[in-house]
Amino acid sequence: MMTFLKSREAILAGAIIVLLALIASRFPGFIAPANLVRVFTDTSPLLLLALGQTVVILTRCIDLSVAANLALTGMVCAMLNAAMPGVPVFVILAVAIGLGAIMGAFNGILVWKLAIPPIVVTLGTMTIYRGIIFLISNGEWVNAHEMSAAFTGFPRASVLGLPVLAWFAMVMAGIFILMIARTPLGRSFYAVGGNPHAAVYTGVDVGKTQFWAFVISGALAGLTGYLWVARYAVAYVDIAGGFELEVVAACVIGGISIAGGAGTILGTILGALFLGIVKNALPVVDISPFWQMAISGAAIITAVAFNARSAKAKGRIILRRAQAQGAQA
Repeated sequence: MMTFLKSREAILAGAIIVLLALIASRFPGFIAPANLVRVFTDTSPLLLLALGQTVVILTRCIDLSVAANLALTGMVCAMLNAAMPGVPVFVILAVAIGLGAIMGAFNGILVWKLAIPPIVVTLGTMTIYRGIIFLISNGEWVNAHEMSAAFTGFPRASVLGLPVLAWFAMVMAGIFILMIARTPLGRSFYAVGGNPHAAVYTGVDVGKTQFWAFVISGALAGLTGYLWVARYAVAYVDIAGGFELEVVAACVIGGISIAGGAGTILGTILGALFLGIVKNALPVVDISPFWQMAISGAAIITAVAFNARSAKAKGRIILRRAQAQGAQA
């Protein structure tokens, strides 16, 4: 119990509670159940992308193309619905997940087979995907009146008092917790990120593991692309512009080591919730939402510095113990 209370997740959960208390002291309505449901629903796209980004970062990679993947998939789904309104929602969902997974696989193949640094690959594909959106749409928007009621209504539909979008986020969070803890693939993510050379000797294919991490991230980005466009009933070239920074921030704030091999899904969930509360609270406390980017950037630097300091402190303890044992001998 004491170990958990000292963990990064417990500290972050405490910070969220304190943040809510501070906001509620001035605006009690913010913590009303109905408003908290809205905050969680608004945070769900961030949480979905952060789950995919987590497995990528665990393998010592990074995916900066997730927001562009979201935008391209969302535009394709919107254009498909506008052209053929009768296509069932489950077909559009399959198209979104499949297209997102293909884009993720493209990233993964470049990293795996050509050994190109992940940050270079995903910066390049981020630009490519944004360019493709412009080419297929001619820079035009797909607006609400061009979308069917079924298309826009699905993520907003309420099930047991929660929108479908929020249920997607919770179900995916549960799946990822089980995958990381209970499956060989989940353990491989940690092995590759912790020590790729040692992972090879245990039979783990480093490149293939990183490839599957990108596929998972891409599939979730594709799913989020449809949910985002359908919920806000609009699709355009710059949708979710800069959102990749918030996704990385959610992971790092949650304790996912940017060097790979360390962190938990629970930490990512709490990191996304922290940013979601901050984002929704800014207008309430009369602060421009444009400060969100600055806050996300500052949070990344602070979290990375905290992680580095913690790792350094552990290293000193090990060194002192080794020195003490040497002196006793």
